[in-house]
Amino acid sequence: MGTMINLETLIYALSRCLKKDISSAGYQATSLHGGTVGSVYLLTGIAETVDGEHLPYRIVLKMQKKWERYGDPGSWRREYDLYASDLGTTFLGVLRWPECYHAEMNAEADEFQVWLEYIEGTTGLDLTGDMYEQAALELGRYQGKLYAEQPAILQSLTNLSHPDFMKKTYLHYRSWPVVYNYIRSEECKLPQHLRQMLIGVDEHADEIFARIEKLPLVLCHRDFWVTNLIHAGGTIAVMDWDTSGWGYLGEDLASLIADEADIDHMVEYYQRCVTAYYKGFSEYADVSSISDPCVYEMILICFGYRLVDGYVHTEDAEDKEELARTLQKIYEIGTSSALSLL
Repeated sequence: MGTMINLETLIYALSRCLKKDISSAGYQATSLHGGTVGSVYLLTGIAETVDGEHLPYRIVLKMQKKWERYGDPGSWRREYDLYASDLGTTFLGVLRWPECYHAEMNAEADEFQVWLEYIEGTTGLDLTGDMYEQAALELGRYQGKLYAEQPAILQSLTNLSHPDFMKKTYLHYRSWPVVYNYIRSEECKLPQHLRQMLIGVDEHADEIFARIEKLPLVLCHRDFWVTNLIHAGGTIAVMDWDTSGWGYLGEDLASLIADEADIDHMVEYYQRCVTAYYKGFSEYADVSSISDPCVYEMILICFGYRLVDGYVHTEDAEDKEELARTLQKIYEIGTSSALSLL
């Protein structure tokens, strides 16, 4: 890791982070998470100011190489593009992203670095129901304000995912024989009512998308799941903006409710979050004419075949059971009397 850090860049980022003139700094790097296309590190150490003051620090370095996501080739560099824009000025205060201290693109290597605020708080499955609800409320407020006001910054963002990204991803999954044929085969171990739930989406896909496409277009995060949310000091910080773009009202709730979320509370959180989200959005824009939020359908479109894919390919019995339970909770959402939310 030592050769990956440019000390001049570290000192510049720390000067902005600490709001002091930094002259030198040592560091230790710990991997936060990463994969084949990107790496995220927490850098800690002591920074020395030009006045001789010694300050402890924590800062995040995200390094992203070029790769191609299906149906969204510009996503690999989107976070850099957004941080380099004025999008940060549109946040309302409670819902926000990590402050960016420095962003740097290496065009020759097709790689960028962003130096970000380290935020410590509650995240993942440690989020409470109240935190889910607050996240949905603040997301609704943020998207509602942007939708109502249409600030010029939105028109200047040229690298955003397209409104049909959800549809393309669903059709891509549906085209895989391994999942499409599985839920229709005698070998499928999923209960019949869950299989029919998924088959029903396929049979009525055109009708479902026609309903979804009547909803307002809003700026979506498109990866708004619990691991990308940090509740800290009354704020909701949202990480990883690489999939963001134009999507449909409520689309982000599908991730919040169903993407590796709290299975035992999915039905409850669905009701609480959809209600809170529409409440927040309606503070800025009139949604009284929307009687069909389509969030249940978007959950199935975004995660139905994805869950089946996981179920087919995992060999771990407990993981299979978790995936089947998630599908069961989605089924319960669809049959719940709590669907009349607006």
